Amino acid sequence: MAQKMHHYVTIKGTKNGLVLLLDDTCSFQQMLDELYDKLTADSGQFLDGPPVSVKVQTGNRFLTEDHEKKIIKVLKNKKNLLLERIESNVISRAEAEEMQKEKEVTTVSKIIRSGQVLEVHGDLLLVGDVNPGGTVLASGNIFVMGALKGIAHAGCRGNSEAVIAASVMKPSQLRISEMINRSPDHYPATGHEMEFAYISHEENQIRIDRISNVYRIRPGLNSLLQKGE
Repeated sequence: MAQKMHHYVTIKGTKNGLVLLLDDTCSFQQMLDELYDKLTADSGQFLDGPPVSVKVQTGNRFLTEDHEKKIIKVLKNKKNLLLERIESNVISRAEAEEMQKEKEVTTVSKIIRSGQVLEVHGDLLLVGDVNPGGTVLASGNIFVMGALKGIAHAGCRGNSEAVIAASVMKPSQLRISEMINRSPDHYPATGHEMEFAYISHEENQIRIDRISNVYRIRPGLNSLLQKGE
């Protein structure tokens, strides 16, 4: 009786290139051997010719750095295959810890004076003022329960959806992700209600609005704000 052939590698063609589906139930070496064999056997099909973008999906298999290098080495046997990325449903412990940090809210009660810098992972809730010359940075959002008169940089690791909110919004500089908004030369002498700054993607600039509109502009903040109520 003929032995049933296992298929550990599936190659799918899409309008954007190729997707390589790698089985996550076999050993890594079994999958790698079949990947090599398929790329060699299919030389007369879509694997020769003009450059083709390739995505590799490994399912629930955790890939070490060495595993990724071996997959890349096999793909390089075909000069026209351009690896776009390798995707896995499993993340490393370091990646999981980093994601958890990004979700955390750090609460600090102090005044940030001139020359001082406060930087946190995730969101920052500062109960106090940021004086002129002081700086606060967060990879997430920044909420200042006081006067913001110094520099605030939210989304400092590239999060363009982050916001900066303050009870008194009179910053010397606002920065969200890579976008910068400098303060006007003069602020009105009258007080302000709490405001927040955000990037308007339609206008490609930082805008400031009343905090009552944050639910409409950044609905994803609802759960965070409700936790603080």
